[in-house]
Amino acid sequence: MKDKLTQYALLMRLDKPIGIYLLLWPTLWAIWIASEGKPDLLVLFVFVAGVFLMRSAGCVINDFADRKIDAHVERTADRPLVSGRLSSKEAIILFAVLCLASFGLVLLMNSFTIKLSFIGLLLAVSYPFMKRFTHLPQLYLGVAFGWAIPMAFAAIQNRIPLVAWVLLLGAIIWAVIYDTMYAMVDREDDIKIGVKSSAILFGEHDRMIIGILQFVMVFVMLIAGTMVNPERLGWPFHVALLISAVIMMQHRVMIRDRDKDRCFQAFKQNHWIGLVILFGIIASYF
Repeated sequence: MKDKLTQYALLMRLDKPIGIYLLLWPTLWAIWIASEGKPDLLVLFVFVAGVFLMRSAGCVINDFADRKIDAHVERTADRPLVSGRLSSKEAIILFAVLCLASFGLVLLMNSFTIKLSFIGLLLAVSYPFMKRFTHLPQLYLGVAFGWAIPMAFAAIQNRIPLVAWVLLLGAIIWAVIYDTMYAMVDREDDIKIGVKSSAILFGEHDRMIIGILQFVMVFVMLIAGTMVNPERLGWPFHVALLISAVIMMQHRVMIRDRDKDRCFQAFKQNHWIGLVILFGIIASYF
């Protein structure tokens, strides 16, 4: 029984919390801005718990969708479904349980948020299959990871103002940045097995395009900061964006030679960008 629970934990990537961080920080950006720095504890609990549950569910359905592909990729060849330590049926049951638990939390919110949650579920279920049809599954991931932003505004304000969509755009661009770094690690394997990614699409221009997207992401977040009511986000937010830009420059250095380990480290360090921006937003309301 203990070994089975361990395999479930591995399937949900509980040993690799980076995905939780990358999903959590934009969610908290939205909650703090939508609540003008005074988040309701129930909303905070529902969304934080929802991040944990839906990220876990996303990992489960991703491994189910990729169970035949993962066997041909060095980094993923020992995952629970590929190795046979868990069955496909067990994965689907776990996915359903996680989604139902998440939906139970959403039921504590208003009807607008509940309706938006169905779109979030559709994005989570369909994302793993995008790499078969488009070279930009990273863009789709950005929408899936960022969908909590309009949901948070809906839960707090019962509407989705323009600033929420701008924040979502920033989160989408950020996801393309960090997930392209991630895809650079598997590029050779992906080409062999016919899986598509932005790293393959960008080719030798990958580093340049990442640099452009980093600039655009900071600019979009700056625009979002000027749209916040009743007043603009203050100097802590702008300092946070400056620090984020410095971190991004460091990531450009790390991926310069396209070394797999360095690209993977740059990917994981992206969560500091989201955290720094969150600190800037929170500090602006003091």
